[in-house]
Amino acid sequence: MRLRSIRFRLTIWYTGILAVSFLILGGITYSVVAYTLYEETDSALKSVAIALAENAKDKTREYSPFDVDEVFRRFFGFPPVERYFDWFDPFGNFEKGLSGLKGYPLTKEAKENALRGIATFETMTVAGAYPVRILTWPVVESGRLVNVVRVGMSRKGFYSAMYRFLLIVLVLLPVALVFAGGGGWMLARRALKPVDSMTETARQIGAGQLNARLELAGTKDELDRLAETLNDMLGRLDDAFVEMRQFTADASHELQTPLTILRGEIEVALRSQRGPEEYTAILKSALEEIERISRIVEGLLLLARADAGVLRMDSQSVDLVHLVEEVLHQTAPLAREKSIGLTMGSTEPLETTGDYAHLRRLFLNLVDNGIKYTPPGGTVKVSIERAGEAAVLSVKDTGPGIPPEEQEKVFQRFFRSQEARSAGQGGSGLGLSIAKSIAEAHGGKLELESIPGEGSVFRVYLPLRSQPA
Repeated sequence: MRLRSIRFRLTIWYTGILAVSFLILGGITYSVVAYTLYEETDSALKSVAIALAENAKDKTREYSPFDVDEVFRRFFGFPPVERYFDWFDPFGNFEKGLSGLKGYPLTKEAKENALRGIATFETMTVAGAYPVRILTWPVVESGRLVNVVRVGMSRKGFYSAMYRFLLIVLVLLPVALVFAGGGGWMLARRALKPVDSMTETARQIGAGQLNARLELAGTKDELDRLAETLNDMLGRLDDAFVEMRQFTADASHELQTPLTILRGEIEVALRSQRGPEEYTAILKSALEEIERISRIVEGLLLLARADAGVLRMDSQSVDLVHLVEEVLHQTAPLAREKSIGLTMGSTEPLETTGDYAHLRRLFLNLVDNGIKYTPPGGTVKVSIERAGEAAVLSVKDTGPGIPPEEQEKVFQRFFRSQEARSAGQGGSGLGLSIAKSIAEAHGGKLELESIPGEGSVFRVYLPLRSQPA
């Protein structure tokens, strides 16, 4: 039995709480029983006193122990081990009865209360004997005290009964705790058995078996919800591993192509002696491939930093109109080369807070993407508008559009649509992923709206710069 196991701790907690509950319940029960016995004793003594007072009015009658026992038996159901009866005159002088109470004199308080017609309950003790419960009862006729009856009984029976009750509780408590502990252990074992099963199943699941799932009992209880949560986590891990493997494969493919070209050109250049013009052309081609590799690596580093939340940001106030104008000026030659109209739509003088270089790269990717996939004679229009507390920058093109099934995938890394692949368009498939990461790093978002055959609209939402009060 492992002392640190949940099963052992549950059993200890269960048994401990049950023991405390038993002790509290036993204490309450003991108090209630003791209080009830006290009240019943006082009530029975009162009835005995009234009966003896009525019968004792006969001045010539002397009470025998048998007579007193009969009265006590009538109201107690049994004759007490030690019972007492005394009859006094109005001045407190003993007249008749059983003189067993002579060792317990009539107290001053009892006498004064009797003169006022008030009964007095007292508990008296004598060294070496059990306490005695005594009732001093005034006998009043026509509003005048004529006699005083005093009855009593030893508390020996009461203490014996309470001792037996306490003994029974103390004997039953350990037995009950043993059975409760055993039952708690069995219940904990049965309750945690599904956890052991889930642990064993989870232990067998490796990186190559993330498609395995934990079995559900179908009870919809806490353990079923735990299994569902673990299955959801395994599903996310499986998706993450699939994406990682796909990402690794895509990155390897994208880097392999320029490296292969670069190696081939260098090998060709080294096979034979060539002229300066040929070496210059080979070096220019090699430099282009190196720049291509550099762009891919730079994009991957930016995405990795964005995913880790450590993308370096040089936050400053950014004039969005000036930013867009700079991007349009830079991409205008590319648009003219493809006979595409690059225009500025509606604009509002809005500002945001962010990194100018990153935001410039974001819009440059979107505008370059629009020009790249728009056929000659088409248009790419950029606009800046306000929507509540956000600035919305739209890049709308008249390209072929993106099918609905590919609209969610275009933001995935290295994804290129079927239209782009069939048209032989270049690019690594990182542009939109980078744009989305930059937008989210600035507290904004990037959305796509596209209709196949009509074109696409990319909208960037950025929080407006708060104005000083």
